[in-house]
Amino acid sequence: MQKIRDFWGASFRSDRTAFMFEMVSFVFTVTASLYLAIHAANPDMRWVYPGFLVGAVSQAYASYRRGSAWIMLLTVYFAVINVFGFGRAMFWW
Repeated sequence: MQKIRDFWGASFRSDRTAFMFEMVSFVFTVTASLYLAIHAANPDMRWVYPGFLVGAVSQAYASYRRGSAWIMLLTVYFAVINVFGFGRAMFWW
């Protein structure tokens, strides 16, 4: 248990701003995923995509701050795809 506590503490101390953005990403992504799982038969994607978008953008910024290039690239891709998906869910394109 102490190793887990040390791991989280080191992450927090290394960059507190990135840690907070990662926490925001976690909360929004888990909430959107939970909503999607509960409403899997007929999800309203107008609620799912914004949650995933906030999660992706906040994680992309945290990854930029931490210098994690591949994670940042992946989450920027997710953000772009979520914008496209939201537009499709809203019948904009």
